[in-house]
Amino acid sequence: MKLLSPAISRLARLRLWRLQNWINYPVTAQRNVLQDLVTQAQNTEFGRKYFFSRLFTVKDFKNCVPIHEYDDIKPYILRMMNGEENVLWNTPINWFAKSSGTTSEKSKFIPISDETLKETHFKGSKDVLTNYYINFPESDLLTGKSLVVGGSHQVHSINEEIQYGDLSAVLMQNTPFWGHWIRTPELSIALLDEWEGKIEQLAQNTINENVTSLAGVPTWTIVLIKRILEISGKKTLKEVWPNLELYIHGGVSFTPYREQLQKLVGGPINYLEMYNASEGFFAAQNMPEDDGMLLFADHGIFYEFMPVEEYGKPRTKTFGLKQVELNKNYALVISTNGGLWRYLVGDTIQFTSLRSFKIKVTGRLKHYMNAFGEEVIVDNTDKAIAMA
Repeated sequence: MKLLSPAISRLARLRLWRLQNWINYPVTAQRNVLQDLVTQAQNTEFGRKYFFSRLFTVKDFKNCVPIHEYDDIKPYILRMMNGEENVLWNTPINWFAKSSGTTSEKSKFIPISDETLKETHFKGSKDVLTNYYINFPESDLLTGKSLVVGGSHQVHSINEEIQYGDLSAVLMQNTPFWGHWIRTPELSIALLDEWEGKIEQLAQNTINENVTSLAGVPTWTIVLIKRILEISGKKTLKEVWPNLELYIHGGVSFTPYREQLQKLVGGPINYLEMYNASEGFFAAQNMPEDDGMLLFADHGIFYEFMPVEEYGKPRTKTFGLKQVELNKNYALVISTNGGLWRYLVGDTIQFTSLRSFKIKVTGRLKHYMNAFGEEVIVDNTDKAIAMA
């Protein structure tokens, strides 16, 4: 297996030119993405309603298509879940990612097309791997197993062709064959629904594996590590998995958990943050020492950025990459290859770099407090908790 690492490293370097193309020209990449999306969807019901065949510029698109929240597109999605085609997107939608929604008690069902899987989620994963091997060419990452702490819901069938589950479950069910070689444990355990029992099974079935990478939200990852240490009688995770070299995190801020997790690991490893939501794979760290995540400009998603103070106004302003500013809070608006059109995700972000357009997630649009001009966001409270 040691021979695999240098081979993968060489492949990563060969693939780098594809990344550099859109990293160096992100505005052009975004314009091309929007044109492709509009062209593909022009004969859908939504495309006909908003005259996609006549939209030739970003300005035309923004003037013609209103911003949507989930309730605005929910009627379309329910019809798609019942098997109707060519509603929001021009290829069949056989998968939906069930999102609990952090600002609502009701679940959201996000359409996942074949293009979403291949051109957004799996392409994003390949780019993360490529960047990792560029930064660490001697890495042994793929000589061992990857343990993903996620997928807390089973997949459910709506009919013979259409299914739904949380994003992790959908991705695991559709993982290319090569992905199964490096994952642990088996799929039936990875998709268990009840968390306490799942943590026990994960610990028991992976403790003797050669785990080189770990991925998941920090909260449940810490619970899993503590259980593994209890079973093994070891003091640190590095004693259990000496070849562990990478922890991939996302979903919540890592700031309040970093120090605790580093103590549990007990040795030097690399940390990477990813911004992978039900609606799409948006960004990931490409430089470990850089807190900002590289925005994926060529992955089937067109981005707009709405200043948070614009939320709720009748004629909402949004900006493209050319117009954004550093350290300003924007709400993310996306159009995707799954049929979300000018969709308000609900997350707020800031740009940390305008040279290669890197971002950080600062919170949720409805978790933003500005009663007296203080502009308090979740990122502020996370840092306060970490300091305390």
